[in-house]
Amino acid sequence: MKTKYIFMALITAFMTLAISAFTSCAAQEKQQTERHKTDGHSKHSDEMNKRGEREMGFSQAKTTHHFRLLQDGGAIEVEAKDEKDTETVKQIKGHLSHIAQMFGEGNFKAPMLIHDQTPPGVPVMHNLKAEISYQYEDTINGGRVRIKTANAEALRAIHEFLRFQIKEHETGDSLDVVK
Repeated sequence: MKTKYIFMALITAFMTLAISAFTSCAAQEKQQTERHKTDGHSKHSDEMNKRGEREMGFSQAKTTHHFRLLQDGGAIEVEAKDEKDTETVKQIKGHLSHIAQMFGEGNFKAPMLIHDQTPPGVPVMHNLKAEISYQYEDTINGGRVRIKTANAEALRAIHEFLRFQIKEHETGDSLDVVK
């Protein structure tokens, strides 16, 4: 009878050790996976921000980007974090004014260079450029490009493009169309 209890105690101890080891390994693997994801994403974001600073002409760290999906199109908004940073505000206004003009001509070179790929929606937006308007508007600390269309195919492309921007720039903006 005593042997039976010793055997049961040994089995229990072995199972406890095995479960503990498995749990520890799983936790370490999860931690390494999360660290890899974060490091990889940080590297991607850092590289995109460097390209963005080169293409946009202003510090990404000193600005906030927002992308709005609207029923008739959407908006690209950039503002300086510090309202007293008049140089960055001036650079934003110049950049967005230029972007509105370029996009209106079907030229999407800037977002392609910033993101190191052709963003979703761009080919359709290029092909349907006559169906889309891009209007630059000043804001207090920067500017906005208001994008409008009455064409359903162009609207889908605009929303694809803006959703991509929201994800890439990690703005936290809604991926849904605002009413």
